Amino acid sequence: MPGGRSRTLPRVTAPPLASSLGSFLDAVDSFFSSLAALDLLPLVAGLSCFCIYISTRSYAYYNVLRAAYPDEVFPFWKIWGAYWAAYGFNNVIPARGGDIMKLFLVRSSIPNSSYPAIGSSFFVEAVFDAVMAVFILTFAFTQGVFPKPPDFSKLQAFDLSYLASHPRFTLFLITALAVAALALFALLSVRVRAFWQRVKQGVVILRDRPRYLREVFAVQFVAWLFRFAAFWLLLDAFHVGGSVHNVLLVLGVNAIAAVVPFTPGGAGVQQALLVQVFAGAAASATVAAYSVGQQIAIGAFSFAIGFGAIIFVFRFRSFREVIARGRESRAQEAQAEAAAREEQAARERAAAG
Repeated sequence: MPGGRSRTLPRVTAPPLASSLGSFLDAVDSFFSSLAALDLLPLVAGLSCFCIYISTRSYAYYNVLRAAYPDEVFPFWKIWGAYWAAYGFNNVIPARGGDIMKLFLVRSSIPNSSYPAIGSSFFVEAVFDAVMAVFILTFAFTQGVFPKPPDFSKLQAFDLSYLASHPRFTLFLITALAVAALALFALLSVRVRAFWQRVKQGVVILRDRPRYLREVFAVQFVAWLFRFAAFWLLLDAFHVGGSVHNVLLVLGVNAIAAVVPFTPGGAGVQQALLVQVFAGAAASATVAAYSVGQQIAIGAFSFAIGFGAIIFVFRFRSFREVIARGRESRAQEAQAEAAAREEQAARERAAAG
């Protein structure tokens, strides 16, 4: 170099998204490389427990709907099919698109039901999830292996690391969503009072505390026990090692992934956190294989059952057809509601005149 001075080239680092994708693909490669060592018996047993878990949760949700519509008769197997279809779809499509499908399928399964009531009924299940998440995350963050929230920006998960490394944007996003929700609440509470009556109908079981604890909370807890057993068996299947400690850490990872639903089933977030959490529990290749193997196994299994429910329970040929039919149904209901409001206004004007 001129003058005998050398120049140091700037260090080039991979963009966060590329780094996250590369880490995920490496984990996928580790998974397929270790397929021969996978224990099939605990894998099958784990997926069977997971099937019981989702089916039991669907029964708890069925009890929520029975309380909302006590005078209507609708079969459990249709609610079961809608629940599985939504869960399977959410494991292949980001941003919880399966919930929209669930909304339509449940609405079409219950005579004289409404979208606002069905939509609000989703939140009843969230009460149990929130209670369990408090205990699970408290345990996870006190074990010394779970990354603290400020360290999420260092993880190889683009969506989680971006939000953690840009706190101002994250705060703005949360604030914007809260303001939008409050504005929508104010608008609808003034213009459509009947809407809120239907919303209250969906959560009516919460007013009957003994019934809620017996028919929803207790049933969800039984389902949670099967979920616990499922992850224990999956940890054994991938040779990470099932234990109360390890399962609670996996559940803590799932709780965080559920908050950031930008990928199907929170795949990137789960993979990055699991690699971090179990870094010292087993060989790095074993942990990497488990981090995506669990997601692939549960995703493929739930998608197969969900797709089967779409075909054999609801007689649709594809998930796309369900979504299209749901949009048509929602548009027709909105038009009918608008016509009813206009007719009511006309009657009020005629009565006043």
